[in-house]
Amino acid sequence: MRLAFLGTPEVAAGTLRALADAGHDVRIVVTRPDTRRGRGTEVSASPVKQAAEQLGLAVTHTPADVMSSGAELGVVVAYGRLVKPDVLAVVPMVNVHFSLLPRWRGAAPVERAILAGDPETGVCLMELEEGLDTGPVYARTVTPIGAEETADGLRQRLGEIGTELLLKNLSVGLGAPDPQVGEPTYASKITPDELRLDFERAAEFCSRVVRVGRAWTTWRGKRLIVHRSRVLGEEQELSPGQIQGNRVGTAEGALELLVVQPEGKPPMDGAAWARGARPQPGERMGEWNGPR
Repeated sequence: MRLAFLGTPEVAAGTLRALADAGHDVRIVVTRPDTRRGRGTEVSASPVKQAAEQLGLAVTHTPADVMSSGAELGVVVAYGRLVKPDVLAVVPMVNVHFSLLPRWRGAAPVERAILAGDPETGVCLMELEEGLDTGPVYARTVTPIGAEETADGLRQRLGEIGTELLLKNLSVGLGAPDPQVGEPTYASKITPDELRLDFERAAEFCSRVVRVGRAWTTWRGKRLIVHRSRVLGEEQELSPGQIQGNRVGTAEGALELLVVQPEGKPPMDGAAWARGARPQPGERMGEWNGPR
């Protein structure tokens, strides 16, 4: 097919490469503008732009350019912006969305599914509309969420599932989509405050926050990022925030800190960090009075 492709992150770049490998004629690629690195003047192209340039494809940052591209269908994967109705009126589009719609419409469906403790999620091929993920669905695939699966790992896996589903349906024809059925829920962006570990919650919930990525707490007045953790269960005598080695008490069970990153330092083994930190009796993790 003659396609336009709209996407930004690495998970979308994988789908773009697969479409090209399958022989589709990708007329134009739309991605977010280059971003500046740190405080310098260097800019960084999105993974989709890098993939498009490697494939020799035309790239733009303007969705309206799709209208004159000659594409008969647009494919959208994690583009990050709404597409205006005048563009959709000329080129219909299918969105590869990482949730089981209408659950988790919006920007962070993978993270919200993990935080909510959903046992499963999936991918929907949705007809793009002006509304936020409101379009009818052509096809879907359901998959369980692993007990220790991180948001990054799940997103990559959903990207692979979505690519396979997309290629299969493009080869046989999309057909007529079915309206979404059920009560919608919305997946707003995750805020930094939501990533702060609250040891007054159960260890299981704290573990979900860690699995989302960039979870943080504080130790002796400085931030401590927790990259990996493990739930130890209810057989423990630590109160919320109380620390013993690399184990922290919660409202239910304890959380073992497997990989942490002290402020200004690289990630390190949690047990090694605890040996260097030498927690004293009565010290608690998570006490914080400074800015967030």
